[in-house]
Amino acid sequence: MLPTIDVLGVPIPTHSLFVALGVFAAAAVFVVEARRRGQTDDRIWYVVLGALVGGAIFMRLGPWFQHLDLRDNASLPEQWLYGNRSILGGLFGAWLGVHVAKRLVGYRARTGDLFAPAVALGMAIGRLGCFFTELPGTPTGTSYGIRLDAEDAARLGAPAGVPLHPSFAYEIAFQAAAFVVIWFWLRHRLVSPGETLTFYLLGYGAFRFLVEFTRGNDVAWQGLTRPQLFLLLTVPLVLARVVVQARRGVYRLEPVEAR
Repeated sequence: MLPTIDVLGVPIPTHSLFVALGVFAAAAVFVVEARRRGQTDDRIWYVVLGALVGGAIFMRLGPWFQHLDLRDNASLPEQWLYGNRSILGGLFGAWLGVHVAKRLVGYRARTGDLFAPAVALGMAIGRLGCFFTELPGTPTGTSYGIRLDAEDAARLGAPAGVPLHPSFAYEIAFQAAAFVVIWFWLRHRLVSPGETLTFYLLGYGAFRFLVEFTRGNDVAWQGLTRPQLFLLLTVPLVLARVVVQARRGVYRLEPVEAR
């Protein structure tokens, strides 16, 4: 595991480095897609700022409410400085931040088609930081998996020499595949404005629910982790939206031109 990486002789936290690279990649994709779609209104940068601020706040504070008795939770300053980070909380916060920013600046155009490929690529790169620094996952029960040495096992609270699921590698593969599908196919064919993000969130929500069984997070209720409980509430809502939109005939694909 790599807590730090030397860049020009300067040790940089591995997780922070890959998160930063993911953000830069996502920003580049967002700019390219915004120009392609002609969404060059300056107000769109306030929308992006809203996504970043909302995502940062909920990513840090999302895992705070873990116990019904608030006295058992960390204080908000402790959670902000030292608490766990939540990708699902960050995505929810970014979604909320976008809508708040749009209201404030009066930006009405749909932006889901810009954010979907950007988020997928940013996540694929950013999750490398998790892969290199965090607990890989649960034991596989086979000879397949990542084996931690004694030092990393002690740091991560995992058994040494036992094959563990590379759960973050699974997610990196999913995010990379999602980006390829969106970038090279869906964004050129799906006509309905903003709906690319809806399909991405539905796919990621279903995938994340399943991959949680290999992640090694604490069980909260009935064998399910807190992310899974959150997804049990939110994924059906996204699915219901897709069903309603489909019945309205919203989802229309551009025909593929004959060559």
